[in-house]
Amino acid sequence: MSPQRRPASGGTGRRPRRAARLAAVQALYQMELTGCSAEAAIGEFIAHGPARSGEAEPYGPPDADTFATLVIGVTRQREELDNLLSAVISEDWTVERLETLLRAILRAGAFELSEHRDTPPRVAISEYVGVTDAFFAGKEPAFVNGVLDRLAHALRPDELGPAGRAATE
Repeated sequence: MSPQRRPASGGTGRRPRRAARLAAVQALYQMELTGCSAEAAIGEFIAHGPARSGEAEPYGPPDADTFATLVIGVTRQREELDNLLSAVISEDWTVERLETLLRAILRAGAFELSEHRDTPPRVAISEYVGVTDAFFAGKEPAFVNGVLDRLAHALRPDELGPAGRAATE
């Protein structure tokens, strides 16, 4: 493996939850572009699997439950998630002004931070920065990191120590 990001699983290359996050972002993107429902996107995933890319393959097959939970959760809570994100993005920007794929990534990350207390905030942030890296080569991963970090501090301050470091156990 290259010295860049490695799967945290010790190099086994099997990351079903990470693959599910990537597939969910792809589905959310597709839904926004085509107007299809969450049920249709999930059905397509079940029938055909996620879109294949060089980035997705090292993670192995996506966890179907995580995928469905993310797609349905983001769809049902879209307005609330957009409000959470708008509060931490910038006074000059709204969620709707963001590029479609970036919106999908941030919404999924916001959903996981707000609804999945079993996922530590630093893990959720790192995972969505990794998803962003799969699609963007510019400043977008840093942007996603900053937005989700601010959101994590707002939603889960008890789990984060000073300067954004995870609290010790």
